[in-house]
Amino acid sequence: MWEQITTNRVKSAILVAFFVAFVVLLGWVFGRTTAWGPAAPILAAVVAGALAFGSYYNSDRMVLAISRARPAPPDEFPFLHNTVEGLAIAAGLPQPAVYVIDDSAPNAFATGRNPEHAAIAVTTGLLDKLNRVELEGVIGHEMSHIADYDTLLMTLTVVMVGTVALVSDWMFRSFLWGGRRRRSVSGGGQAGAIMLLVGIVLAILSPLIAQLIKLAISRRREYLADANAARLTRYPDGLASALEKIALDPAPLEVANKATAHLYIVNPLKEHGGAMNNLFSTHPPPEKRIEILRGM
Repeated sequence: MWEQITTNRVKSAILVAFFVAFVVLLGWVFGRTTAWGPAAPILAAVVAGALAFGSYYNSDRMVLAISRARPAPPDEFPFLHNTVEGLAIAAGLPQPAVYVIDDSAPNAFATGRNPEHAAIAVTTGLLDKLNRVELEGVIGHEMSHIADYDTLLMTLTVVMVGTVALVSDWMFRSFLWGGRRRRSVSGGGQAGAIMLLVGIVLAILSPLIAQLIKLAISRRREYLADANAARLTRYPDGLASALEKIALDPAPLEVANKATAHLYIVNPLKEHGGAMNNLFSTHPPPEKRIEILRGM
């Protein structure tokens, strides 16, 4: 359990550091291959950051409204509230607000910019189809997302993805317009030609690379939340059994869409398996997560 937690934290840090280095590299190439200089990447980061953090401070209300979640009254859902309260105490967190989604498909998500403004939403299908220890595992997973500030981390990755998208678009337009390249590149002989070629390749491929890194970070945080849930509940098989039931349940989650699917404990948009789909998925394969949990 502790080995999984440490490994996933280290791998998450490596991915984030690599992402930052990639953004810096792209900005440097942009400055070397166009007449814009270093100001444009900084401007792109400011624009992407303003857009991302504007939605970040309102994300909880937006997501809950889109998902048609309603507050869960304690007298109607006493065990759910007791479970959330107990695991919040175990995690050393304020108790998050509790919501339910009237949907027969079992699933759950956490949202909120920090532990003081957090919420956990579960479907009525989850409450109907999971037993006590399975529900504790799911709530422990979502509590771990809150404790690890995963909403903030994913917002930062969105900022970097937005920065890369803006910079690559500006680079590509500069190359298409022509005459915008810096004299040091256009007159730099073979080295300048190589730098220009690198700039064109990055302008084309960098948005895809950035998206793949973001998805890899998302998948790594799911593994980390699984391991932390096992630490909180001291019973990894509870979450493993819950993931199995959620993944195999045939009922579609009607309120889910591509904008919110990454928040749920299991991707509610049913996809075919395969290496390529796994590469472009926000979640690791459920069977892999279950295997790791049952090996703890």
